[in-house]
Amino acid sequence: MSTQICKSLIVCFLLGVFVTSCNTSTKQTADNEIKFDSIRVEKTYHLLENPDNPNCDFQLNFIYPVKFANKEILKKIQDDFVLSYFGENYENLSPEEAAAKYTEDYLDAYKELETDFKAELEKKDDLPVGAWFSYYESSSDEIAYNQNDILSYTVRFENYTGGAHGAHAYNNHVINLKTGNAITEEDIFIDNYQDSLAQILVDHIAKQNNVENAKDLENIGFFSIEEIFPNGNFLIDGNGITYTFNEYEVAAYVVGATNVFLPYDEIQYLLKKDSPISKLIEN
Repeated sequence: MSTQICKSLIVCFLLGVFVTSCNTSTKQTADNEIKFDSIRVEKTYHLLENPDNPNCDFQLNFIYPVKFANKEILKKIQDDFVLSYFGENYENLSPEEAAAKYTEDYLDAYKELETDFKAELEKKDDLPVGAWFSYYESSSDEIAYNQNDILSYTVRFENYTGGAHGAHAYNNHVINLKTGNAITEEDIFIDNYQDSLAQILVDHIAKQNNVENAKDLENIGFFSIEEIFPNGNFLIDGNGITYTFNEYEVAAYVVGATNVFLPYDEIQYLLKKDSPISKLIEN
């Protein structure tokens, strides 16, 4: 009996080694050799520095690259992160400088409301001061994919500056770590891809919204389906390409942002054979 148990254990062990070896040989490429750090800022300021007055809430959570073997490429990637997160007014600054300056500029801009706020307080109509003096802004970025010399990330932005509702935006970026350059649609798609890709996007959006006829999307808050077109706002990962259409881009505010995932096997005929993402498709 003990001999039979020993045989069984040996078989299980060998099977385990076999399975482990199979998993190792087919495992996807490990993460790229790039390291990240983050800067987090949280600020609150009340108008006229009075805690009873309306205030702004400011939150920033900025992830950025800090270590990569090629220093020149690292600098290009850092510049890309700063530009995509903070905008053109901050693109020549270091990540730390950009975060500090952006925060300072936001608070200074909010303080400019104090003159109008004082005027509201001095009115004798006994009406409450409008809620439009309460502002907020929240931003962050997230690494979506970091393998096979490809780095995909999203910058999320949300703010309110008075009015009926706040604004939200999701801006996607893909970088070729071999060059440090952004990967564009023209880098990965064949010539004259736009119309075919647009139709695929429309079909996916219709399916996501349980609409049989894509034209019926216009009855649930989408604008003309002829206006849904590849917009360059995409992410890349090991399984496919995800497009994001932000508020008001293809639909009314109430619909929100629309994300469309396109698996490689569905769009492979539109992809270049020698593009920066060819390795992902082969996997």
